[in-house]
Amino acid sequence: MTSANKTMFNVLDYGAAGDGQTLDTVALQAAIEACSQAGGGTVYVPAGQYVTGSLFLKSHITLYLDAGAALLGSQNTADYPPVENRWEGVSRKTHAPLIGGDDLTHIAVIGRGTVDGRGAFWWKLHREHTLDYPRPRLISFSRCANVIIEGITCTNSPSWTIHPYACNNVTVDKVTIKNPANSPNTDGVNPESCSNVHIANCHIDVGDDCITIKSGTEEDGRDRLLPCENITITNCTMVHGHGGVVIGSEMSGDVRNVTIANCVFVGTDRGIRLKSRRERGGVVEDIRVTNVIMTDVMCPFIMNLYYGCGAWSTDKIADRSPWPVNEGTPRFRRVHFSDITARDVRYAAAFLYGLPEMPVEEITFSNVDISMALDAEPGVPAMAPNLEPMRRAGFWAANVRGLRFHNVTVTDQLGPALMVADAADVEINGFTTPTPSADAPVIQMRNVDGAFVHGCQAAQRTEVFLRVEGAQTKDIVLSGNHLKRAAQAASVGKEVEGIANSE
Repeated sequence: MTSANKTMFNVLDYGAAGDGQTLDTVALQAAIEACSQAGGGTVYVPAGQYVTGSLFLKSHITLYLDAGAALLGSQNTADYPPVENRWEGVSRKTHAPLIGGDDLTHIAVIGRGTVDGRGAFWWKLHREHTLDYPRPRLISFSRCANVIIEGITCTNSPSWTIHPYACNNVTVDKVTIKNPANSPNTDGVNPESCSNVHIANCHIDVGDDCITIKSGTEEDGRDRLLPCENITITNCTMVHGHGGVVIGSEMSGDVRNVTIANCVFVGTDRGIRLKSRRERGGVVEDIRVTNVIMTDVMCPFIMNLYYGCGAWSTDKIADRSPWPVNEGTPRFRRVHFSDITARDVRYAAAFLYGLPEMPVEEITFSNVDISMALDAEPGVPAMAPNLEPMRRAGFWAANVRGLRFHNVTVTDQLGPALMVADAADVEINGFTTPTPSADAPVIQMRNVDGAFVHGCQAAQRTEVFLRVEGAQTKDIVLSGNHLKRAAQAASVGKEVEGIANSE
């Protein structure tokens, strides 16, 4: 392929050496400029190793990396000029990404080649605290429309790997992302304040979260925030990393309409993780997760409105008493999980922790099967202040409203399979464990206002199926359960007025 084809611009024709030694930034950028001046087309990178600093795409350009082609990130910070960009939800100067562009349309980075950020150079500077600006992302586009990233391999990113910000109609398909497990902040794909994002058929193995959905923080000014919405994630495998799919904690501009389907998580610290805290504000709503397999995770499901990172010592973040509801009060609602299996779980089956002034709302678990790792060591399931370590705990939920369980099984847990506290409007249908603990009920409720327990079975060796306690507990109904194998169907604390039991 040569530039004789007016829509194809071979970087070799513009002086690129591709020898793994020569700095090819000027030649690669010259090919991009020539393509742009011709009205658009394809910048073709044939097999070879091209050392480069930051490259800036233009509208109507496809950067095509052929099989055997590798872009190698320069090891000189001067080759990544400071630009106005985003980092951790705030607008600020950062080093320019290896591949980037602002305010563009119809752009693509595709092929069977590799983008290697050679990030060890940057990770060292980061750990030594010697950088003037945040590290480059590997690929980052801002305020762009109709973006495709397809087929390539991304590796050794200096920080976040693929980061579209305020973009519309973004597709990330058949991409392999590989960053070392100990590399700092090397998230896989982080759409921030984007609309209509499609992430599919990817393999992601990174040193931080595999996929994170963000929409900025209160520090950037609420009038400048944009939502992240209409996101589909499907047919992906995610390995290692701190989370499989994460929402937040930068979610002040709202996150809505997210589907996650047909994915496998292996060895991610957490599975599906939602996190925020007081002062962030914003709403996370209408999230659906289905057909997911998880193996060797610390905790499959987390919703944490006490996220402590960056604010561990702040009284307002850690205070368990209610605060006034205002624009800084975050909200999680309408989140539904179905057809999910998690094996070798270590800390807890789930950790749901709303605020007393803003419970997490309308949460459903349907057809969920959790089993614990027998060799698990204790640890805290979520980054919240003053948490006690957990080990092989069941579902744990506090400050929740509208919680639903349908056909849920927990195996090899220690203690209750389900603990619900400070909750209202709870339905439990077909919840069971084949391994009840001798010293704990299957289900424990404390200060629950309104619960309907039905369609459940007690396994052999069940001591107590349901224990209710707390002065605020009322309107608890058991009906249509098979609890004859339990030594005691229900245990009621003296402070509880009673429960309706039609067993």
